[in-house]
Amino acid sequence: MDDDYAEAVLDLVAQIPSGRAMTYGLIAEIVGDRLEATEGKRRGGPRQVGTVLARAGVDVPWWRVVNTVGRPPEHHLQRALEQLRAERTPLTSDGTRVALRTAIWFPDE
Repeated sequence: MDDDYAEAVLDLVAQIPSGRAMTYGLIAEIVGDRLEATEGKRRGGPRQVGTVLARAGVDVPWWRVVNTVGRPPEHHLQRALEQLRAERTPLTSDGTRVALRTAIWFPDE
């Protein structure tokens, strides 16, 4: 994975507002479309987004990125849920997933 892809992922994640969320797949799609438009190639999918975030450290709001059903990363589940609750992100009734219908965020193009 190259630096341009990682930088684009981290830039997009940094833009997610407090109380909102995006999925790994949505980030991969948006970043891929942007890079394809500027450089003519796509670079990764949801797993690559996860890899970028795992290597990023604490400089980006990683807890705002969830899987397709709204669940934060299993190995950081409690920490992510604490952050999401603190930001008043809409969660499902059982409190274990982001309520994506109301919390999903799309960047302005």
